[in-house]
Amino acid sequence: MNAPVSDDIDTPCVKLCVVDPDSGFCIGCGRSRSEIAGWIAMDPAERREVMEGLAGRLETLTRHKRRKGGARARRG
Repeated sequence: MNAPVSDDIDTPCVKLCVVDPDSGFCIGCGRSRSEIAGWIAMDPAERREVMEGLAGRLETLTRHKRRKGGARARRG
């Protein structure tokens, strides 16, 4: 059963949900699996604290990495 989602909860989700195996962070939003799973239960201050660190996480995820998979990998 899915938890109800409230429109007034800020979320960094960009609907690109793929967890980087090296860091454990989602390449779309930068959150860890536990942060994603517990997002609804966090209070606004906890969510803001996580969101403040996401830009730095995303920068490290995309620097020096190339995407793998997708149509190009299936063709090759």
